[in-house]
Amino acid sequence: MKIIVICLTVSLLFFIAGCSDGQNDDTVNTEGHNETEKHSEVVNIDANQFKELGIKLDKVAPQNIQVHSDLTGEIVLIPDNTAHIIPRFNGIVKKVFKKIGDRVKKNDVIAIIESNASLVPYEVKSSIDGIILDLHMTPGELIGDEKHAATIANLNSVWAELNIYQKDLHKIKIGQNAIVYFDNPENGIKGKIFYISPTVDEQTRTSTARVKLNNSNGFWKPGMFISAKVATGSTKVEKAVKLNAIQNFEGGKVVFVKDKDGFEPRQVTIGKTNSHYAEILRGLNLGDTYVAEGAFVIKSELMKESFGGGHGH
Repeated sequence: MKIIVICLTVSLLFFIAGCSDGQNDDTVNTEGHNETEKHSEVVNIDANQFKELGIKLDKVAPQNIQVHSDLTGEIVLIPDNTAHIIPRFNGIVKKVFKKIGDRVKKNDVIAIIESNASLVPYEVKSSIDGIILDLHMTPGELIGDEKHAATIANLNSVWAELNIYQKDLHKIKIGQNAIVYFDNPENGIKGKIFYISPTVDEQTRTSTARVKLNNSNGFWKPGMFISAKVATGSTKVEKAVKLNAIQNFEGGKVVFVKDKDGFEPRQVTIGKTNSHYAEILRGLNLGDTYVAEGAFVIKSELMKESFGGGHGH
């Protein structure tokens, strides 16, 4: 229910007119007060509806805000977990037993090659447990002893290779925590930076950081573009609110504060932020009760009334 409180002060206008015969000027005495109008918008929601609407309250309080750097990169194979299979001798491929995407165990036979150099057909075997990523053998094909016949990789773990621009080089360190994600940090995976390249690429002017990721579920595909948030420190701020509390409204950012009449939008100025909290520089007082979750519900009510031009009750 939306209550729009309108206080009006109405001026009373008195006219006193005097008329006289002769040469006296007509006089008009007017007394009046400037008309003033004050508007305040408040959304009133019964406390019994909070749970149903997903509304949770919190208080403006000091907070340690972790500062992070945003990086981009891609998923790459771990060289030690990758095998490039090369035939021992030139020859004709007689049989191929596997295909791209097949899982193989160490010593599984991938193909048989007939070669004059070996005098007898010989087996091409996998040297590791993994998945066949590339296969360059077909029956009847003449294959040389310098050609990569297959690439096999163990994808249970992969590297996230992150690009560090020069402006961030002084902030990124080995051992820092990183959240690597594809589309949403909330769905990311945590890891630590274990390597930073000692040089900067001449073309991109970036250095490379590596984070090892568990990939037992197979989600992270080599070549996938990724983003990462790297924790580079923390700072204590005097006033902070949860990030979800901040809403864009009427050209500014607001937080809905609870008072005795309901929830009032307060325009705020934001300072430092992370994935959970935002520093409040202006607009809120320490200890104010605000809508930490479900602020969008209240915003929707105000927007609905704004578009409809009516008042909610």
